Formats: sequence, structure tokens, C-alpha cells
Amino acid sequence: MPNKQMEEDADEWIVEQFRPYFESIEFFSWLREPDFCPDYRMRWERDKELSVNAVSPRFELASFWRLVRDPEYVGFLKEVGVKCVQLSFFGLEETTDRYVGRKGAYQELLKATDILLENGIAPRWQCFINEENRDELVQLLKLYREQNLFRRCEAFGSEFIFFVNEGSCDGESRKLYPIRICKKNIPKELIPYYPDFNKLLSEKELCAGLINDSSHFVPHNDGKIVLNTANNYDLFFNFTHMQSEWRIGNLKKDPIDELVRRVIEEDIPSLQEAGNVTVSELVQRYGDPLSEKAFPKEDYLMYLLNRHLESSL
Repeated sequence: MPNKQMEEDADEWIVEQFRPYFESIEFFSWLREPDFCPDYRMRWERDKELSVNAVSPRFELASFWRLVRDPEYVGFLKEVGVKCVQLSFFGLEETTDRYVGRKGAYQELLKATDILLENGIAPRWQCFINEENRDELVQLLKLYREQNLFRRCEAFGSEFIFFVNEGSCDGESRKLYPIRICKKNIPKELIPYYPDFNKLLSEKELCAGLINDSSHFVPHNDGKIVLNTANNYDLFFNFTHMQSEWRIGNLKKDPIDELVRRVIEEDIPSLQEAGNVTVSELVQRYGDPLSEKAFPKEDYLMYLLNRHLESSL
């Protein structure tokens, strides 16, 4: 969606819409990468201030762009209790720069790694694998070892300091389906660093196992409700990508009591349609029984459901 800046008081206005309906609200003024804006300290304090009967937690996420440009930023991360920061690689230098969309991103990730280590924060390398970059990730693991990062990170006690995954198959990542990794092609050197590798199945295996499944795949909130507000005030659940078929409504145009009802009852067209189509039907219509592409089961079901919703809503 367009990169559009919201009004200055948008955060407070959004929280005020929900305040009468919920006892507890955790508010975050960012999505995917925190602290990108220069007023990151003020934003963090503001997020805490706007949260209702809750403290918005810090995650293992930070702006590596800011880490290499703002010498005070790493100190801020330590102040707010960050123990580990996840850094995402898509291969070696040229490939990572291309996927990030910025020349120099790979070198920034390496520099951010050093900055974090020098300041007692564990850098966690997340590597997204596909058929294009699988051999490059083997070289990336070699680099990690050559820099002795496993030993240097021992003191931090973080699990999966280097790990590999195939990523989801929705949003922008959906475009990578043609080069999605095949399980049989995952280099053996990377398997020890692939969490839940044994739960990963080929599309062929998934189709065979689900072809007669008469149940329905209907995402739902389990305990905590997580909502994303787009820059045009469209509201979405955090189940998958923020596409029109998943739109709950618009905070500026729809009555808030009706929006809250849809949220609590999970009453939106996409979820209604998910309850009308069986897993077997999804597999028959959209699955590829000859494909070796690798998926966790739930990610595959979301991929199939999104394909169905795009053609039916």
C-alpha cells in the first residue's frame, strides 16, 4: 500500500476509539521495524503512555538502519531492556541488498552485528531461504563461523543465534512462490539451524495428506486480539497480509461499535468464506500435487485460503 504519513495525533485518536471497549490495550506505533523515525525515544514513551492497563513490550526487533547511523541508538536499546536483536539476511551482499531494496544493506547488517556485540546485545541472524539463495546461505553460515560469532554470543544465552526459515507465502513473499525452496534441496549444512525442520513438508505431501480433509481452516484469535491499522485507517486482523479481502472496516468511516463487534465476533467476509470451503476443496482447486516446495502445514493452508479468497471475494 502507499507509503503515506498519518496525521500527527493519529495514534492517540486510534486508542481513544477502542478505550471504552477493552480493559487492556497494548499500543505500538510501528509495524515490522521499530525506531525507524528519528524521534524513536519519544515514540517509545508515547506508546507506553497510550497503552491502557498494559506495558507495550519490546521485541527482538530494532532498526539496523539506525544502528549504523545513530551512535546513541544502541544505548537506548540497552535502556529499554533489549537483550537480542534479529537481523534478516537474504543471502550474500548482492542478494541481500536486492531483497532489502537498498545498496549497502548487507554491509550495514554486518556493522550492526559488531555494534550489538560491543554493547552486550546478542545479534540473531535470520536467514530466509529459497532456491535462488540456498548456496549463498551456506556461505553465510561459514562467514558466521569464521567470525566466531557462536562463541562470542555464548554469554547471551539466546537460542537460535543463527537460524534459517522459508518465510511465509503471503503478501510480498507470495511473489517468491516460483522459487520457494524444495525440502529436498535444503543444504545439509543448514539443517541443524532450521527450527522444526522435521515438521516441514513438501506441497506434494501436504496435498496427499489433506485431499480428503473435510474440516475448515478458519484463523482466529486465541486469547489476545491483535489488530493492524493501515495508514488510511483500514483495520485488519494480524492473521495474514493486509489485503482488501481481509479488511474489517475503516475507523474513520464505520461506527466503532460495529467494528468492535466484528472484531470480537470475528465476523468478516473472509472468515465467513473460510468456514464455507473445506480444506479438501482448497487442495483440489489450488494445490499442486507434484510440487516439492516446502511448507509448514498452517502456512500452506493460509496460502491456499488466500488464493481462494482472492478469486471469490
